Amino acid sequence: MPPFRRMGRPGLIGTAARTAVIAGTASATVGAVNRHQANKQAESYEQQQYEAQQQQAALDEAARQAVAQAQYAAPPAPAAAPEDPLIAKLKQLADLHAAGVLDDAEFASAKAKLLG
Repeated sequence: MPPFRRMGRPGLIGTAARTAVIAGTASATVGAVNRHQANKQAESYEQQQYEAQQQQAALDEAARQAVAQAQYAAPPAPAAAPEDPLIAKLKQLADLHAAGVLDDAEFASAKAKLLG
């Protein structure tokens, strides 16, 4: 007579084997999903770095062109000659006269005094 085979629910060894297969499959699936997400994140990071480098290169080029254009656009302004103190005092008197602080006679008197 053949050995006794049990029908119906699996035994303890069968249940343990089935549980091990399910756990192994779940672990492999989780690992694959994690690897896939890590790869996508790495690709996204690399793309962002590339775009940032391109933007920086464009900004550097624009700055270089702006500097070059500014150098050729306007020649340097000549240095202002120091103003004569006598002229500065005459301008101050004219401002006072224009503001109404000095009348015509006072202005003429002060101007004559400055001019000697």
